[in-house]
Amino acid sequence: MLSKITIEIPPNKSLEMELDSSLAPNTVKAILDNLPISVTVHVWGEELYTDPIPIVVKKENSKPLVSLLDVAYWPPGQAICLFFGPTPIGNKGEIKPYSPVNVIGKIISKDIEIPINLDGKKITFRLSC
Repeated sequence: MLSKITIEIPPNKSLEMELDSSLAPNTVKAILDNLPISVTVHVWGEELYTDPIPIVVKKENSKPLVSLLDVAYWPPGQAICLFFGPTPIGNKGEIKPYSPVNVIGKIISKDIEIPINLDGKKITFRLSC
């Protein structure tokens, strides 16, 4: 099942993402059951990751490398991660999370600007209408 989520970014921006329950069904269900989620976000290379969110899910089809615009849940940090490009520990041409993540979907917005100026700001994940 695919679920569309809006990420509200201050001051007046938003991104659309699509969660895919076939990738990590328990993780996607836990996130959907807890929406909306408002949380502080941080920047690490071209990745955005959140402070801990109110769900605890173990590794589920976890991957050590991800693709451009993947959305994932990082079990050790209880964080949602948005991958806009390389991270500081990846080799050239790869996007490597700090440790394996449960990939849960993709950012599907057109004309995406990498929101690297968001460090320390609060964003909100909501089910799209």
